[in-house]
Amino acid sequence: MKINIASVFVDDQAKALRFYTEVLGFRKKTDVPMGGDVSWLTVVSPEQPDGTQLLLEPSGHRAVGPFKEALVADGIPWTSFAVDDVHAEFRRLSRLGVRFVQEPAEMGPVTTAVLDDTCGNLIQIAQMH
Repeated sequence: MKINIASVFVDDQAKALRFYTEVLGFRKKTDVPMGGDVSWLTVVSPEQPDGTQLLLEPSGHRAVGPFKEALVADGIPWTSFAVDDVHAEFRRLSRLGVRFVQEPAEMGPVTTAVLDDTCGNLIQIAQMH
């Protein structure tokens, strides 16, 4: 068994697609219209185009808003993305206007930073040493 798709709830799929592709550097994998403004919309790492997909899931369900708000209020990231160099990614993303809620911090065998994805989530980037 292996992970095929993970998801992140987003307030606006078009806005999320721009952020996750143009800013974070993922590539669009699938975009299947599901009716209205909703699509089955996934992105992948350009380093693993056939790897795990990230579903940019619309956050329309009534439970999602309060859940996301509670995570953000408590500073809890929704998910974590691996990077080779947290400090370099922090500098690159900061130059692109990304807002970080946690600057790079060393925590034993890992260095992390936490960013705001502009779609209602906090996302951690992590580097294992």
